[in-house]
Amino acid sequence: MYLRRKIDDFLKSWKNDPNHLPLVIKGARQIGKTESILEFANKSYASVVNLNFALERKYLSIADDGYDVASIIRNISLIDPSKQFIEHDTLILFDEIQEYPDIATSLKSFRIDGRFDVICSGSLLGINYKKIHSNSVGNKTDYEMFSMDFEEFLWAKGYSAQTIDEIYTHMVEGKPFSDTEMKVFKTLFLDYCVLGGMPAVVRQYIETGTFFGTLDIQNQIRLDYEEDIRKYAEGLDQAKIVNIYRNIPAQLAKENKKFQYSKLAKSARAREYTGCIDWLKDAGVILQCFCLIFPELPLQGNFDEDKFKLYYPDTGLLISTLDPETQEDLRANKNLGVYKGALYENFIAEAFYKQGLQLFYYVNGNATLEEDFFIRSINNLIPVEVKSNRQGSKSLRALIFGEKYSDISFGIKLGDFNIGMEDNIYTFPYYCAFLLKKFVAGTFRE
Repeated sequence: MYLRRKIDDFLKSWKNDPNHLPLVIKGARQIGKTESILEFANKSYASVVNLNFALERKYLSIADDGYDVASIIRNISLIDPSKQFIEHDTLILFDEIQEYPDIATSLKSFRIDGRFDVICSGSLLGINYKKIHSNSVGNKTDYEMFSMDFEEFLWAKGYSAQTIDEIYTHMVEGKPFSDTEMKVFKTLFLDYCVLGGMPAVVRQYIETGTFFGTLDIQNQIRLDYEEDIRKYAEGLDQAKIVNIYRNIPAQLAKENKKFQYSKLAKSARAREYTGCIDWLKDAGVILQCFCLIFPELPLQGNFDEDKFKLYYPDTGLLISTLDPETQEDLRANKNLGVYKGALYENFIAEAFYKQGLQLFYYVNGNATLEEDFFIRSINNLIPVEVKSNRQGSKSLRALIFGEKYSDISFGIKLGDFNIGMEDNIYTFPYYCAFLLKKFVAGTFRE
């Protein structure tokens, strides 16, 4: 059972571009990269040459005689003469290239030669991407892939593009959802929060119609991530990397969600963890949200590198770390309890990340004003508040109407309520978060 993904349309467009370059698809482990590539390749090419450098170590020598196309094709054919190379109708997939990053040196030769299409793929857990980039700069196209977002989850549940368009139309027109729409989409959204977007998890849920077996898959994925930390995090304290990764749920459960090294171990200091957070972030298994120095444009350079929050890029994996009783309650009753704020905030961080939005928050000096996230348009900075209850939005109003915040005129509030607009604040249900980038681009054009 193949689950439709957003990369599907990208791959078709890439192939149809007469000037397309070799493609490098990046992303964390088990998000569906290889599956999507092969689904596309088998439908689009007469021959698919799939080399997995992690599982088939014999191919680690294919560039021993040089990085030119002829030498590489000859060596692949020597190792496996059954592989066919049909000119202008063959896709070569170099998979798990973190095991053989030097193969990226050949991409220039493949680009110049032009007879065969090439896609490179591999988990960011271990990819020496700087080396891959330096070996192929100017000769490749990059594509970053994520686990399934809420739109892809809706596709998996059988909803069409028309349903997505209808949700967006509600947002643009400010038209409240009907009671039926609210009930259905809220239930789907909560299911997605618990499951996350790992294709194996979603597939298990779709095929069985229940949550049975999904937690086992999630637990195994997290264990695989930790195994890769021990395998690939060379030159760093691997135990400290694992400690950070495991500690994120507890840090998010705090009232003050700012990441604190002191919560990792007694007397822990930031300098002792140099490079550990960067490694996890580059691996695609955590998200880092920086605190703005002041809520104004531009955002680049306007943040404190020492003040940040950490999230999981898949809320389902976050929920899978909680105690069994809490997980069971979430699956059975959808009662988010004390974790409600943390889980919804993590979901919005995940949704922003999957839309290509940067993550920033703000807390003033005496913590009397704080805001969860920000989105920018061309000339506007839009604060985004994530509400786990129906309390007021004091900070949001202060930012909108305060004279000091000249770049802010409107705000967005996400919560368990319907669409509305009051005091320059757009309100949306949580499940609309996956469309916020499109909404902001269409609404704040100036």
